[in-house]
Amino acid sequence: MLLSEVIGQEKLKQQLVEMVQHQRLSHALLFVGPEGAGGLPLAIAFAQYIVSIPNTEASGSDLFGAPATSAPKVYSPDEIEVLPAYHRASRLMHPDLHFSFPSITEKPGTKNLSANYIEDWREFINGYPYGNVFDWLQLIKAENKQGNISADECAEIIKKLSFKSFESAYKVLVMWMPEYLGKEGNKLLKLIEEPPDNTIFLLVANSEEQILPTILSRCQYIKVPRLTTHEIETALIQKGHVEPEKAAQIAAISDGNYREALHLLQHSDADFLTQIREWLNAILKGGPVAQLKWVEETSKMGREPQKQFLKYFNHLLEHSIRLKVLGNDLPLDPALKDFALRINKIAGVGQLEAMVQELDKAVYHIERNANPKMLFMALGIKFYHIIQNKTLILTEA
Repeated sequence: MLLSEVIGQEKLKQQLVEMVQHQRLSHALLFVGPEGAGGLPLAIAFAQYIVSIPNTEASGSDLFGAPATSAPKVYSPDEIEVLPAYHRASRLMHPDLHFSFPSITEKPGTKNLSANYIEDWREFINGYPYGNVFDWLQLIKAENKQGNISADECAEIIKKLSFKSFESAYKVLVMWMPEYLGKEGNKLLKLIEEPPDNTIFLLVANSEEQILPTILSRCQYIKVPRLTTHEIETALIQKGHVEPEKAAQIAAISDGNYREALHLLQHSDADFLTQIREWLNAILKGGPVAQLKWVEETSKMGREPQKQFLKYFNHLLEHSIRLKVLGNDLPLDPALKDFALRINKIAGVGQLEAMVQELDKAVYHIERNANPKMLFMALGIKFYHIIQNKTLILTEA
């Protein structure tokens, strides 16, 4: 994966390249960013760039700024594509490129090592580079097991990085989700603080608060911001071959999360607008029987579509608030705008904000396996009390 293939993050990519070109790269970088922002593909592309640098060229100082008798020539990100080392690195098969990530014990009595899942890891990175830990654990069929980075894995890291690099000027370890390191992570402290020559750690996390403070203090912090709506829209059009109008709508509700955008795309054919209309009419006019019928149907959807439905409704309410506050000139899809205006007739800004908060809570509980029938029934009752007696039948035209 070339840096140019990573979605967005142009400023950050330039900064990383300049670290290499100006020989100011830290021994340990910690990439921290929200889910779907691209911390993992960014770190992997950067690692592939570093290990593609040959071990036999140039002189002067090394990548870290220290004097050296044979520092490598520094290639630009575009030049490495033709190098044999990059061909191996792009397939995640370079001998100087190592990975560590949450995994599970395959069988009783065996060690919990990332190496046991390297083929699955290659499949994951090639197919789901913006995926999260849930996606990964599903892929390796972890079922109800909790993944972790074990003490045996830490010992294996120390062993692997004690060897000299095979063909690259540098050896690189990419550790994904160091939040899954328990106290056993302290075994790595000395290695991270005083690594062997030409060894680089790239740690990729979603939350620095969950990382061992002793490891956090030994890393250079790299903040990975959320992707912009425009970056996600462009990626959906160019990578996913999505029609511009649909890409714009999906990007607008993905909240800077490309993984979320891909999931929304998966369910983009669902008629959420009609479903919302039927639900509100059941709540405000149909009564308990109509609500129960709607809940029964919605509970059969599956958790991921239920979550996307709730997020879509949330997005719709946010547009309703903007229309109420900023006026009717906002550039929106006509059907979406018409429905948002209809919602504005039955609820004020305070009521809409209260509904948004309830939808956020519902998404949280769906992700944690709440009973969908109970959740949607309770949510309908809450919406009724929020809106109270300001009723309006939300008809088609």
